[in-house]
Amino acid sequence: MENENKLKIILGIIYLSIVTGFLLLFFSYFSFDDFSSFELIKSNRDKLNDIKNSNLLIASIVFFIGVIIWVMLLGFGSPVFLVGGFVFGKWIGTIIIVFGLSIGATFLYIFANYFFKDLIEKKFSSRFSNLTEKFKKNEFTFFLIYRFVGGIPFFISNILPTLFNVKIRNFFIGSVIGMTPQLFVGASLGAGLNKVIENNQELPNIFEIILTPDIYVPVICMIILVLTGYLIKKKFY
Repeated sequence: MENENKLKIILGIIYLSIVTGFLLLFFSYFSFDDFSSFELIKSNRDKLNDIKNSNLLIASIVFFIGVIIWVMLLGFGSPVFLVGGFVFGKWIGTIIIVFGLSIGATFLYIFANYFFKDLIEKKFSSRFSNLTEKFKKNEFTFFLIYRFVGGIPFFISNILPTLFNVKIRNFFIGSVIGMTPQLFVGASLGAGLNKVIENNQELPNIFEIILTPDIYVPVICMIILVLTGYLIKKKFY
């Protein structure tokens, strides 16, 4: 038992070191200007389109693997679905993102369930104890609702199910089905941003961007999903 705890601590330290190294490497290659300059964004968009168009399959596989690694290391979901929709469009982008995020989240759940279960229970069990019985009654249904409702930072939402001992199969399938609506809307927004950049030589003002159908339709859908999730949350949780 003592050796197992030491192994968990060592592997946990290695994991945190990898995350720290990844963050340092990421921010050493990218600056805020890379994300705020319209010219740089447009230039990088053209480069990404050239890469995608030269070999869609390889580009999709590379991005898919990148999504899995991203989720396991950082756990953020929102930048991924915007980038996926921006580069691959809303349909292909949604497929890649849904399965990439679901697989990455499942790996993270397995890792957290083995190495950090005691710590997670100590930090969160008292706050979510009312959900334990609900999950025991119908694990898959409530996990599906849990995924659809959202409202919890993606990293936390991936590790919290360790409190309820959710089966790995239910975790993965529930993630795929439950996250698809919101990820499709997010990918559509990313694709809309791509179209705005493609059709403009200079950055449009905020009102022109908002009034573009490719932007306001996904935003409206996102609002509807949030309101629906809120109502479902009030009813079931």
